[in-house]
Amino acid sequence: MKHKENQLLGALDNDVRQRLARAMSPVDLKLGHVVCEAGGTLEHAYFPQGAVLSLLTVMEDGSAIETANIGREGAFGIFAAMYTRISFNRSVVQLAGPIIRCSISALEQEFSNSSKVQNLFVSYSETLLSQTQQTVGCNTLHTVEERMCRWLLMMDDRVEGEVMAYTQQFLSELMGANRTTVSLAAQGMQDKGLIAYRRGNMQVKDRAGMEKASCECYAIVRRRFDSFLNPPAHAAKKLDNGRNTTL
Repeated sequence: MKHKENQLLGALDNDVRQRLARAMSPVDLKLGHVVCEAGGTLEHAYFPQGAVLSLLTVMEDGSAIETANIGREGAFGIFAAMYTRISFNRSVVQLAGPIIRCSISALEQEFSNSSKVQNLFVSYSETLLSQTQQTVGCNTLHTVEERMCRWLLMMDDRVEGEVMAYTQQFLSELMGANRTTVSLAAQGMQDKGLIAYRRGNMQVKDRAGMEKASCECYAIVRRRFDSFLNPPAHAAKKLDNGRNTTL
């Protein structure tokens, strides 16, 4: 996957990026790599520059389902710089590629000292939460084919039309759906000319058709992500004890 600028990092002021640069290091993680388990302690935040991370909600029996994904627009672990270092989700590499890893301690310091950083991080966190909420509704109310269209459109935004390497087993695990159901949905989408799928390689062929076949969830999430980099000045506030948090 090509190296691309992370939009959240790019929205920070130059002096903030220069200070954070000392706490950053590049990593290149493979498909399926577990960045952090649910309940694990985060020491770093991860800013994709071509990779995509999947956030999975994990049940006691080990079953899991994706509730959000993170591309070069955002980061995994930002909440740890604002509140708690305990991860609520399992984070897995959904698309291999370059990632910038940054110390949580360094991000905490910048978050504490800059209202602009506070507003930006809060805006992104709320946007990620909105994606999670929309995904929960989508997983409950919409068909597997509609859900796959939403998911593939989001991924196509990240890869910009490139071929994606996904097995049906991997897709079924991410979507919390039966493999046979996912296979039938993928075959139906291919028969309609929406995607090309062969030997684990998938590519969106008809964007307009995919958007029409998708539920409303893709458009709702896309609009929110298109606007989060310009947060209002009051997106964050200080509590009486001086600790920063969301409204």
